[in-house]
Amino acid sequence: MKLKEYRFWFVVGSQFLYGPETLARVEEDARKIVDGLNKSGDLPCEVVYKDIMKTSDEIVTVVREANYASACAGIITFCHTFSPSKMWINGLNLLQKPWLHFHTQFNRTIPNEAIDMDYMNLHQSAHGDREHGFIGARMRIPRKIVVGYWEDADVRQKIGRWMRAAVGVQESRNLKVMRFGDNMRNVAVTEGDKVEAQIKLGWQVNTWPVGELAELIGSVTDAEADALMKEYAQKYVISTGDLDAVRYQAKEEIALKRMLDREGCTAFSNTFEDLYGMRQLPGLATQRLMEQGYGYGGEGDWKASAMTRIIKVMGEGLGGGTTFMEDYSYDLTVGKELSMGAHMLEVCPSVAAQKPRIEVHPLGIGGKEPPARLVFEGHAGKGVVACLVDMGGRLRLIVQDIECIKPTQTMPNLPVARVMWKPMPDLKTGAECWIMAGGAHHTTLSYDVTAEQLRDFARMMDIEFVHIAENTIPEEFEQNLLLSDLVWKAREK
Repeated sequence: MKLKEYRFWFVVGSQFLYGPETLARVEEDARKIVDGLNKSGDLPCEVVYKDIMKTSDEIVTVVREANYASACAGIITFCHTFSPSKMWINGLNLLQKPWLHFHTQFNRTIPNEAIDMDYMNLHQSAHGDREHGFIGARMRIPRKIVVGYWEDADVRQKIGRWMRAAVGVQESRNLKVMRFGDNMRNVAVTEGDKVEAQIKLGWQVNTWPVGELAELIGSVTDAEADALMKEYAQKYVISTGDLDAVRYQAKEEIALKRMLDREGCTAFSNTFEDLYGMRQLPGLATQRLMEQGYGYGGEGDWKASAMTRIIKVMGEGLGGGTTFMEDYSYDLTVGKELSMGAHMLEVCPSVAAQKPRIEVHPLGIGGKEPPARLVFEGHAGKGVVACLVDMGGRLRLIVQDIECIKPTQTMPNLPVARVMWKPMPDLKTGAECWIMAGGAHHTTLSYDVTAEQLRDFARMMDIEFVHIAENTIPEEFEQNLLLSDLVWKAREK
């Protein structure tokens, strides 16, 4: 995964007007803030103090360095004193990394007796950051604004959540998706402009032959598969006597991972309509790879595959889980409406409520052998479902808040992993708005990432964001979609 590879540069704004003693104190204070942020335990990545910006040339230099530093995932700016915003223009025009404007101050309170003009000259964040904020608004640069005292946990946690979104941006800009076959025939929403996706998001989406994968599966030895089978026995409950089917999935997992790693791909898609030379649709194999952090999309859905990978990176280490998902069926009991999500096989065990079982059952489609798969129920907790759709000329990221629950039925004859949830604000309103926005049947479900973080991601990537939440009203939602459509179409011109 990715989080620990990245750093965020802390860039402080000031000017030469105040003299060397004040600038030395600004640096001392800024270093204490950085040290406090890093020691707090609230941030997933390290903050690195860079320097005090006093001239336009200094800002241009640090921005250029940030742009080309692969480990820098973004900059955090803080204007401790008054930093004239015109000197930021040339640098900000060059900025290619995510930007967080941190509006804080070094001291929590206003000291009654200690405050004098020297103190005022040193502590000018309240109006220095407003000057800094103007130029961001004037230049219309996407940025995150966090306001509050740097020692407060809620403020640090907000910065931490933004960091995860910014790391998602870095992952997006370097993402490679391996496609086996095309999209499922005649399906609309899984289509999309792969060239536009690479221009806007950085995704490299390309196809490899299914036959090459089949050959590679055939080259995996029984000894290699049996070694992986031992790992299966330790992690899961093997509830089948058909160990040959399980062993074949082990060979598929090994072969898929080899191809993905060889090509530098961290996400993949396939379809049951193109399994030439393979005995089974990868079920257990796909679930296992998702559990390791790879993205996946069924029926050739490369957009779902990429988003699943990105959201997994954003949620690294949080433990709630993230998976490829699909709305399958509803419980329409009045006042208790719920959605049940599943897929033919491919739900990531990172969301499991209990130890998953390995089972083998006929699939019913695809015309291949009954595949092995992990069967389990998802755990309870708040989360989101998200999908990216191509609206023709622009990309739209749709996010809905959900609350997952323990399934209300045991469903003993349903041999797939499943998650049950209450969509916000309720199933009928939520589904109406989802359909109104053009939301796909494939989603990424995550307990780890919030709508706020995905909004931050969309802002950084300059794509449309749509949120269905607890207070969503269809009439207002429809009007907002119309206004958004007008704005984005005007931008396309």
